[in-house]
Amino acid sequence: MQKNKIFKNFSLLLASCLLIFSMSICSAISQGDPVGMLRSIANNMIAGLKSHQATLKTKPQIVYQLAYRYVVPYADLPEMSKRVLPPQTWNNATAAQRAQFQREFTATVIRTYASALTSYRDQTIEFYPIRGGYQNDNTVEVNSKISGSDGEPISVSYRLIRHGGAWRLYDMSVEGVDMLESFRAQFADILSQGDMAQLLQRLSSHNSR
Repeated sequence: MQKNKIFKNFSLLLASCLLIFSMSICSAISQGDPVGMLRSIANNMIAGLKSHQATLKTKPQIVYQLAYRYVVPYADLPEMSKRVLPPQTWNNATAAQRAQFQREFTATVIRTYASALTSYRDQTIEFYPIRGGYQNDNTVEVNSKISGSDGEPISVSYRLIRHGGAWRLYDMSVEGVDMLESFRAQFADILSQGDMAQLLQRLSSHNSR
């Protein structure tokens, strides 16, 4: 039961984190402060979920549309795609294979986790300050807590990387369960029995269902 609860909240937070990078919202807040950015955007994202709460169950495609609209420009998908594969596999892949993998991996993440947003109730997210600051760092980890009326709070950590003056999400973990490591293990199993072409075929087949 606890494992299912953690997975549900992991799904919610991952989908939430993907959805919060909205152009319309980001333009109104500072992207130079990773904690302030996550807090402000998460508040707006939760407000959006509440406004669609009555139809989320019957129209889950709303979540997919929001995800594809928001995640692509504001999550660091190239970095995520690179880190989730073994270095040798990534380095040996052609440019076309890398581009296809990024598309398929994005679809896999969204389709796997965004469905959790259809079960949104009254969850709230609290973000904590970064210990030691971040002014001289190019990567940071932001710790947070997700709370709701249906159980104990869940600890969540977001990992961001700096691009110029803006921060972008590239990984996260929930109760110590790391997103990229989880996908990396799944892909390693497939690659142990084949190559990049077979992995792409498996992902494409999965996403088309």
